[in-house]
Amino acid sequence: MKLTGTVTPDRPLIVVALPEEAAHLRTDHPVLLTGVGKVHAALAVTRVLAAGPLPREILNLGTAGALRPGLAGTHEISRVIQHDFDSATIQALTGRTFGAPLDLAGSGPVLATGDVFVSDPALRAALAEHAGLVDMEGYAVAAAAAEHGVPVRMIKHVSDEADDTAFQSWAQSVDACARTLATWLTTYHHTH
Repeated sequence: MKLTGTVTPDRPLIVVALPEEAAHLRTDHPVLLTGVGKVHAALAVTRVLAAGPLPREILNLGTAGALRPGLAGTHEISRVIQHDFDSATIQALTGRTFGAPLDLAGSGPVLATGDVFVSDPALRAALAEHAGLVDMEGYAVAAAAAEHGVPVRMIKHVSDEADDTAFQSWAQSVDACARTLATWLTTYHHTH
């Protein structure tokens, strides 16, 4: 976890998992690098929000794998789910819901979050039944923000096809993705 800048109630907090994804960000707003995975993301965001003050909103920027053919470019997520958490079984066992889907303000695809770098075609096909994109931090960021009452906008740029070429594709495309995310943020700053 690394926080650059100071969180204030009148500005957004930019949340990104990896330095590679934040490489081209040019902003006066605070930037939080969480590290990879749900645990790192949840801990980092919770730590910053619990310390206060709360930001105006969280802008979660990052890369994502496409679960369906033709999904490319930059998307604002409408809903985020956990693909590696068995909510139905836990509810059957306890009678309580844990890990329910979280709705966001965006109008784009559903994002499936899990602690797996998806590169298996069978897993990709199974996930595509419920989501359009996949990442490793989004749900955790949204859950931590919701716990503190902070709105979230989640912007994901497709870096790979979440298939057997995903490792190589992500490594080759992450810098171009980071440039695109930085451009999105600059445009957002000029309109907000």
